[in-house]
Amino acid sequence: NVEVVNKVTEGRPHIVDKIKNKEINFVINTVTGAQAQKDSFSIRRSALQYRVPFTTTITGAKAAVKAIEILKKKKMKIKSLQEYHSK
Repeated sequence: NVEVVNKVTEGRPHIVDKIKNKEINFVINTVTGAQAQKDSFSIRRSALQYRVPFTTTITGAKAAVKAIEILKKKKMKIKSLQEYHSK
């Protein structure tokens, strides 16, 4: 499920609260403006501290969603980098 959550300056409960309470599994945090930059720092720091994966770009978010969809559909095959580049 996707949920839009308050940033830090938008009032509680905000994203950092939810990260600390283990209510968040993945963060997509895009930034526009000076205040958003400040919020972004605490969001990223909390995500790292509580081991929550995150992305800061739409491109990264799209790639993560695609990867999750693929993993849900089939089993993942593990290959070495050499195997990928030998073809």
